Amino acid sequence: MSEDKTNSADVRNDRVVTTTNGMPINEPFATQRVGKHGPLLLQDYTLIDNLAHFNRERIPERNPHAHGSGAFGYFEVTDDISDICGSAMFNKIGKRTRCLTRFSTVGGEKGSADSARDPRGFATKFYTEEGNLDWVYNNTPVFFIRDPSKFPHFIHTQKRNPQTNLKDANMFWDFLTTPENQVAIHQVMILFSDRGIPATYRNMNGYSGHTYKWSNKKGDWHYVQVHIITDQGIKNLTAEEATEVAGSNPDHAQQDLFDNIKKGNAPSWTVYIQTMTEDQAKRLPFSVFDLTKVWPHKDFPLRRVGKLVLNENPENYFAQIEQAAFAPSNTVPYQEASADPVLQARLFSYADAHRYRIGPNYHQVPVNCPYASKTFNPAIRDGPMNVNGNFGNESNYLATDKTYQYIQKERPIQEHQETWTGPAVPFHWATSAGDVDFVQARNLFHVLGRTRNQQQHLAHNVAGHVSNANPEIRKRVYAMFGRVDLRLSESIRKEAESLVVLKDNPTSKL
Repeated sequence: MSEDKTNSADVRNDRVVTTTNGMPINEPFATQRVGKHGPLLLQDYTLIDNLAHFNRERIPERNPHAHGSGAFGYFEVTDDISDICGSAMFNKIGKRTRCLTRFSTVGGEKGSADSARDPRGFATKFYTEEGNLDWVYNNTPVFFIRDPSKFPHFIHTQKRNPQTNLKDANMFWDFLTTPENQVAIHQVMILFSDRGIPATYRNMNGYSGHTYKWSNKKGDWHYVQVHIITDQGIKNLTAEEATEVAGSNPDHAQQDLFDNIKKGNAPSWTVYIQTMTEDQAKRLPFSVFDLTKVWPHKDFPLRRVGKLVLNENPENYFAQIEQAAFAPSNTVPYQEASADPVLQARLFSYADAHRYRIGPNYHQVPVNCPYASKTFNPAIRDGPMNVNGNFGNESNYLATDKTYQYIQKERPIQEHQETWTGPAVPFHWATSAGDVDFVQARNLFHVLGRTRNQQQHLAHNVAGHVSNANPEIRKRVYAMFGRVDLRLSESIRKEAESLVVLKDNPTSKL
């Protein structure tokens, strides 16, 4: 975007510097005083304007996903999936839809290093003619929880101890090894393998993780998961490489993305979907709404949809990346949320986070504006920073002397789809009895064994982290990994306890 017209409507072309109300400034650094060296005068609005805005120029950082990078590009349809989804963005092979993708780390603050061991966010906003569509994904196909009520607790354990203000291994592992939370084991295995530190944003995949519901125009529907597979190939960092990079260039992934796009080396990803019928879902050994599980590819093969290409750097990071607001509730016809409870909670929490972070009219910020479809809802109006005309003299309710159009009758409705019955019940979706929540983690351990040193790296990475925890927590960690594989548990225990001895007695030898 070499020239961004959407952000320059009120900017003077003659470059005469002014205050925020447009008054030309005579001299930028002179301040009004009583005499040459006396106290400042409050009437100096040039100074007050500058300082007051400076005090307010930061908006609250995201919690989580505070640290991130982004770029613009397009999505191009390469394959016909009209039998699965009726969304207009898929209606013709070769069709391109403009988009914005933001990559991020999850747990760290805005200034944290790109090489942190952490899941990565992979959020894409599509500016479609049916409205803005947000795919708010991660670079891992599963997550740590399936009870949405645990999300604030989990994120707190990944951040800082409220007393010491330090990252805390006891907090981290205490949550994960609590018996009812060990459903996290699959994601923990991914996190502490080398997959836990992507080398660059260009060299990682994106996954919906959640199950969605897509319908075609006839009303036929499927459960769907989306895979965004890097065309640059997967590349990761070891723990030692990540530490070195964090010290030499903590923003290496930001720089890599920006520099490659600037040079014309636009990164791309091939988009695939997995589909499942309702009958197939009923025969699964796990719930289709379980965010901690993957769908086996042999049973639900990948089907190609299109290509995501990022070829345009932002002109202004704050305006176009920091203010970008992604929410899974931003969807379009024929793409709907499933009953996945974590996804259901995100439908509220993400949009609400942006109402707090940016303001209730965050959708009017140019990067969030649905310019390809435009909007009309005169009941949603007013509020701070309303800059789109606020619907002028339109009634602020559905007035009987006005006409309004609705298109629901042109689309199939869900009455023939899932049917839910039963009382309202409190349900804690804790770690299941038996082995079912450890099967896929064990399978992953075997897959790691096909690549040289990957199982050893997993044990090494866990041991280095857990060696900072207290003895009781360490025992719980060894026991949890023992449910995956006893060899893995013993490798972690042996190295971690050796590190503990070394930390307690630095003069001793391993």
